[in-house]
Amino acid sequence: MSIYVRNFLRFCIIMLLQLLILNKITLRWWLQPSGFPIFIPYVYPLFILLLPFEITVPLLLVLGFITGITMDTFMNTAGLHACATVLIAYLRTNVLNALLPKNLSEYANQSPSIKNMGWVPFLVYGGFLILLHHIVFFTIELWNLSNVGYLMLKILASSVTSMLFIIVYLLLFTRQSGSRG
Repeated sequence: MSIYVRNFLRFCIIMLLQLLILNKITLRWWLQPSGFPIFIPYVYPLFILLLPFEITVPLLLVLGFITGITMDTFMNTAGLHACATVLIAYLRTNVLNALLPKNLSEYANQSPSIKNMGWVPFLVYGGFLILLHHIVFFTIELWNLSNVGYLMLKILASSVTSMLFIIVYLLLFTRQSGSRG
């Protein structure tokens, strides 16, 4: 299957998963929710994280904008998602260069994955960019630093939950190395 078709299908699956399932569930981490934030796990940035290594930064920015504006259109959030996804798309190459032992050009026709990077580097890569996405998104969404504790709790809870959902997605939709038939 062509890499373009594969990434288009991944985009559609991740967006449908986010819009039809994850946006409909509200999560709380405590039994007594008074004062604790309600949050939605955002896994749609995973599309940006799983794009091939050799994609250029300008194309990453365009794809980040398209991904974010798609979420903004369906969630009526006026550019919040686009802002956060463009930022992580911009920083993605630098984070990968910092984590990988070889230059990105040496990973021809490959994408960031647990198989290519290993568990720890991939989780650091994904966790850092998801945390950054959530910091930007929730800071702009709340636009108020009067209650920093609430903001930090919402960012932390959402980031951890998003990473858990991303791990589940990767385990369900990623081919294991020994499963060739």
